[in-house]
Amino acid sequence: MERTSFTVVALLVCLSVVVVKAEDPYLFFEWNVTYGTIAPLGVPLQGILINGQLPGPKINCTSNNNIVVNVFNNLDEPLLLTWNGVQQRKNSWQDGTPGTMCPIMPGTNFTYRFQVKDQIGSFFYFPTTDLHRAAGGFGAINVHSRALIPVPFDSPADEYNVFVGDWYNKGYKSLKKILDGGRTIGRPDGIHINGKSLKVGDKVAEPLFTMESGKTYRYRMCNAGMRTSVNVRIQGHPMKLVEMEGSHTVQNVYESLDLHVGQCLSVLVTADQEPKDYYMIVSSRFLKQAQLSSVAIIRYANGKGPASSDLPAPPPENTQGIAWSINQFRSFRWNLTASAARPNPQGSYHYGQINITRTFKIVNSRSEVDGKLRFALNGISHTAAAETPFKLAEYFGATEKLFKYDLMADEPQTDDLNKVTVAPNIKNATFRNFVEIIFENREKTIQTYHLDGYSFFAVAIEPGRWSPEKRKNYNLVDAVSRHSIQVYPNSWAAVMTTLDNAGLWNLRSEMWERFYLGQQLYFSVLSPARSLRDEYNLPDNHPLCGIVKSLPMPSPYKP
Repeated sequence: MERTSFTVVALLVCLSVVVVKAEDPYLFFEWNVTYGTIAPLGVPLQGILINGQLPGPKINCTSNNNIVVNVFNNLDEPLLLTWNGVQQRKNSWQDGTPGTMCPIMPGTNFTYRFQVKDQIGSFFYFPTTDLHRAAGGFGAINVHSRALIPVPFDSPADEYNVFVGDWYNKGYKSLKKILDGGRTIGRPDGIHINGKSLKVGDKVAEPLFTMESGKTYRYRMCNAGMRTSVNVRIQGHPMKLVEMEGSHTVQNVYESLDLHVGQCLSVLVTADQEPKDYYMIVSSRFLKQAQLSSVAIIRYANGKGPASSDLPAPPPENTQGIAWSINQFRSFRWNLTASAARPNPQGSYHYGQINITRTFKIVNSRSEVDGKLRFALNGISHTAAAETPFKLAEYFGATEKLFKYDLMADEPQTDDLNKVTVAPNIKNATFRNFVEIIFENREKTIQTYHLDGYSFFAVAIEPGRWSPEKRKNYNLVDAVSRHSIQVYPNSWAAVMTTLDNAGLWNLRSEMWERFYLGQQLYFSVLSPARSLRDEYNLPDNHPLCGIVKSLPMPSPYKP
């Protein structure tokens, strides 16, 4: 009897140790980043490949998985990859922006370690250094729900990742020289779909996607382009929207969908038509010049016959097109009955009942400084601080050597936005404040903004200029929780979020010409407690660069 009791106790002790030490699953990846010849529009040029691929390898994972990516930089330039839409809870060290990390130098490697914490949905990665985004280097991050959390639709027969966007035939180094010389890179040369471009009637050996009759497929679509909004439609097949940037949506059906730069969404498509080929069509939106477009073949298995040349018409352009697109945005609703992760803190999905503690009104502008093109937010055009990332300077207590906080006011101080200061744009923000951000676009071109580290509630888009009484038009019930927002010409957009993720986080234009020339800022969200409950310490493998290399290590955060 004594022996049996001892065995049971010993077993319980062993089990308790296993439970304590158990972690969420780990997924390991090894990526080799190289140059390679690519020709998305038929013109060969130097592109950036990952493991020889464009798009790069997929990260197929499940919510709460730990992701470990060992990146070998075999380019001749420094490199960083960012994980667009992954919130990096307490971990801006892994965000992959020039303000938070030293770059991976040529011929070296760095291992990113992060967790896709309480997230589901469609995201993507891409390079943030120089003009590397114009050369490729992008790929999919598909975060699935855990088995215990059902999704609000049946499992599809298969999932397809679709990367769309504009493309330039000059090559990224030539584009960089143009911007460094003070000029705009101008109109793109065309549109690609997964790094390829076809016209109606082109003969292709292999389709881009294949479907079987009677089955339903999930298409995860992302706009990884440089500056151009697009419209996506599939010949003869309506699309049921089910997810957008990490949130399940009310499942409306669309004949076509606008997809703005940096944005991702998922649609379900059922193969219920005559078995043959069909075109997926991607066309540019809101360009002053003639429309750009590309097609891809979707083939039914055992189908017979080519795709018809009779394509579905694109949405209207000009003023009518903006009204059409705004109405489509307003039709997007968060699916509040779906079982899925909610934005932190718990309960904040009742965001309409939370008092706003601070409002940022951000107005973009285009001007010249010393004869060179610059883009700015509230009159501040962001520039890097030599070789030291801002987050490292902050962690080492060396900010006074590199930048001043809050050069940019919370709202424009003058209507003359041509008066521009070129300097690091770092805004202090209060930890756990519930804030409202207004993006006001007084220019004639569409904008898209993205906020790292968070999702926000996209509560309104309207023409004209914002004023406090516009709040009565906000959707305070079921606005989609997402990480990017488009702002139409001469219009404004409003978002709300809780700044509960400690770290340094990039708010940027997704138009990469604008990002490169200053249309971005960083929010410094510091926890007064300096506790590991709020933010992780500097990782052991994190490289040091710039002025912090010679400084003593600061005291680590404590539990």
